[in-house]
Amino acid sequence: MKGMAKKIPLRMCVVCKKMLPKSELTRVTHQKDGTLMLDLTGKLAGRGAYICSNSVCRTQLRKKRMLNKSFRTAVPEEIYDTIASELHED
Repeated sequence: MKGMAKKIPLRMCVVCKKMLPKSELTRVTHQKDGTLMLDLTGKLAGRGAYICSNSVCRTQLRKKRMLNKSFRTAVPEEIYDTIASELHED
């Protein structure tokens, strides 16, 4: 159909629960082998959890252990450290 706008995929931040365009969120993947990775491309295989760029959300992600809840598994502290350093946080 000519003239129709392309649909923008929305995803929910695991912390604040806001629906935002996928391109504005950071994805963390939980792969079948159990590894967790920061997915900067948004295309890696595995279950994904999205985090918005809000600094409060990034702080609460670690404080409330939100990835543990999203992936229903124990997420090592090193993963939270990696996410923080990759996203240039303290």
